[in-house]
Amino acid sequence: MGIEIRTAVPDDATAVCAVLRRSITECCADDHQHCPAILASWLGNKTPETVATWFTTPSNFTLVALSEGEVVGVALLTQAGKISLCYVLPEVMHRGVGKALLCGLEEQARSWGISVVKLKSTVSARDFYARNGYINGGKEMSCFGIECDFFWKNLNEPVTDTSDGARKRFCGCNAQ
Repeated sequence: MGIEIRTAVPDDATAVCAVLRRSITECCADDHQHCPAILASWLGNKTPETVATWFTTPSNFTLVALSEGEVVGVALLTQAGKISLCYVLPEVMHRGVGKALLCGLEEQARSWGISVVKLKSTVSARDFYARNGYINGGKEMSCFGIECDFFWKNLNEPVTDTSDGARKRFCGCNAQ
């Protein structure tokens, strides 16, 4: 599966809206528990018109992932260092699409001079962010009425690979 990552344009809004709605409905069931009120709140602003405005807002940077010319993922970073979106279609989960989008956002954050990025994660995405070096800062409530995890990542923190391929953080606080 070849994946192309590129900047979102307003013409992507309908396809991105479909990705967001499917991902939330199908992949985030542990979060919304099929509660109609929570789903209505969460999906309420996921319209092509609203999504298109996110792409043209100067303080936003939005990427889309394409497979065979079709949008399969979306991610959005604000100039405040907040990752507001990182969603993929269910059929491309665990294939590197989310990671590629996240890396693109981190690269943009660095180019803007942002050293720490933050986000609110669903239960469904919590392990994804932890695997990608994000630190869980505790529980918060989302604006959609679900409990989420606050995550952050220092983009300037030195990281190295260990012999087993896992990434290890280095911190000077316990240097001997």
